[in-house]
Amino acid sequence: MLPLSTLDWIENNQNEVIMVCDNKGKIIFVSSSIERLLGYSKSEMIGTNWSERLTPEERNYVCNRYENIVNKNQSFTLDLIHRSGKRMATDCLMCKVIDNETQETYYLITLRDITDRKEMEEMLVRSEKMSVAGQLAAGIAHEIRNPLTSIKGFLQILQAGVNRKEEYYKIMIEEIEKMEKITSELLFISKPLTDLKKRESIKEMIDDTVSLLHSQAKLKNIELIVKEPITESVYCDKSQIKQVLINLVKNAIEAMEQPGEITLGVLSDSNQIEIMVTDEGPGIPQEMIQKLGEPFFTTKKNGTGLGIMISKQILEEHHGELKITQNEYKGSTFKLVFPREGL
Repeated sequence: MLPLSTLDWIENNQNEVIMVCDNKGKIIFVSSSIERLLGYSKSEMIGTNWSERLTPEERNYVCNRYENIVNKNQSFTLDLIHRSGKRMATDCLMCKVIDNETQETYYLITLRDITDRKEMEEMLVRSEKMSVAGQLAAGIAHEIRNPLTSIKGFLQILQAGVNRKEEYYKIMIEEIEKMEKITSELLFISKPLTDLKKRESIKEMIDDTVSLLHSQAKLKNIELIVKEPITESVYCDKSQIKQVLINLVKNAIEAMEQPGEITLGVLSDSNQIEIMVTDEGPGIPQEMIQKLGEPFFTTKKNGTGLGIMISKQILEEHHGELKITQNEYKGSTFKLVFPREGL
């Protein structure tokens, strides 16, 4: 057990809640600041399992963390339930302590209340979403009005008795297909993303993508190359990550005007895993890279800009990010970056 002098220091620390639990999660000591954080007194907390104060969805997450603690601390954000039922956001630090005399294992848990900070961050996110919604509304009006204006013009020409009907019908169908593409992508954005995540093989997702787009690439004499070996796996929604890969490879095929190669591979280290898609197209200027992902900003002639926006949204839901770089000689590289901590 911890020395009395240490427990006295903990008791007087009012900025954070500090708990000591046994190897089953049973609380054997907690600082009095717990009452300010969760509304329970020390006597009510001692003897209970601290996981009882967690939200149901985070209980398994925390139990898995116990198993991963060896000699290093584990730090993460955690929601706990206040006596009133309110969720309290905390920064949580866990470390393993072994009693030198008894060799028993204890866990020292430090909790810092960040509820106000998190609420402020959520307000900023809502504000940003309103701004994006405004951009989307303006973009939708522009992107749909143009094809409608075109269709209206051709209908008026046909009404006047012009003979080139087949040519005009073809153009009108193309304009309608543009609007269908925009509405399909907007419908995807409006849907909440599902949470069907499990551990998936990166190689399988890459192989599925290559198999699907092989014929399209072959029509332009483009070879899809997979850099082996790929042994890594990620915790993800397979269909969503495949959608990102398909979108990026399709973009690369469309961007390449000459025969060449598109390479898919994986890089990993102790902190993260990167799935890379590298093309030999014209590349993307640095000033444009910053704008990719904005609604309706695109470098493609017939693009909507929503594909990259959707890809970024999917990766954010996986606690990852999409990185885009200009290659040294030609082409661009798109990286799906997943943090190890979330895997």
